[in-house]
Amino acid sequence: MKKMTYGEAIREGMSIRMRENKNVLLFGEDVGAFGGCFGVSAGMYEEFGEERVRDTPISEGVIIGCAVGAAATGLRPIAELMFIDFLTVGMDQLVNQAAKMRYMFGGHISMPMVVRLPAGAGVSAAAQHSQSLEAWVTHVPGLKVVYPSTPQDALGLMLTAIDDNDPVMFIEHKAMYAMKGEVTELKPIPLGKGDIKRSGEDVTIIATGKMVHEALAASKNLEKEGISCEVLDPRSLYPLDKALIKASLIKTHKAVVITEEVKRGGYGGEISAMISEEYFDLLDAPVVRIGALNTPIPFAINLEQYALPNAQDIIHAVKQLV
Repeated sequence: MKKMTYGEAIREGMSIRMRENKNVLLFGEDVGAFGGCFGVSAGMYEEFGEERVRDTPISEGVIIGCAVGAAATGLRPIAELMFIDFLTVGMDQLVNQAAKMRYMFGGHISMPMVVRLPAGAGVSAAAQHSQSLEAWVTHVPGLKVVYPSTPQDALGLMLTAIDDNDPVMFIEHKAMYAMKGEVTELKPIPLGKGDIKRSGEDVTIIATGKMVHEALAASKNLEKEGISCEVLDPRSLYPLDKALIKASLIKTHKAVVITEEVKRGGYGGEISAMISEEYFDLLDAPVVRIGALNTPIPFAINLEQYALPNAQDIIHAVKQLV
């Protein structure tokens, strides 16, 4: 057992697989000697060399296109985009090539590529560097999507993502890179397996990414008032662990879904709809959905915090249900 930061855990997961398999490589803007915009790849250039830890031009279309070509010809690339916001520039290669090539080639080709996507707000990076766009990538058939909330999950899901033969979108919340946590196992975490971060009996709070920690804070506060909350972290957005959600609802019969993304059209709505369609008979009340305000993320700290969901929003929602 050891403690490491969220960023260190991501690096450890990449490094483990790169030591084991020479076909695994990392590339992106400033991931080499600089160590990555957020320091996640620090030391990897020195260990693996410039052939396997490569700096790229400032062109996300090139980065994703390179990953597609590398994966199609037998490598296992890890492509880092400095911010998930810049996925907009590489969307054609991702949506129309990476996501569809296995299907369109009748299963005769694999796409073992990982796209690292630093996402989320809370660091005053303003409107073009603070978005949560998980709904975009979960909407596309052919892409798998993970969103770890702890160092342990980050390491285990990175190992799995690199091993997978389909494109995996690896969403990382940049405000959590320095967050420390215990890492007890150096082994893969299967896609489609969620995790109960806190057991409870009265309400199921389904949260993703940094919102898992807001949910835990809210649950601790609500416990003082005699309200027992179960915090469920899907970890894998697609495939989604529906069985775990169902098992939790059998206990609590109430659900709050919180994601940091803009509420309108967000993936939280997909989870809410799935619960309402498939587990309606388990519910004692409508599903409550929490997300960011329908606005670009402001630069000013006070306005940014106002726009984002937080523990107080969860507390208010839970009290409405219970």
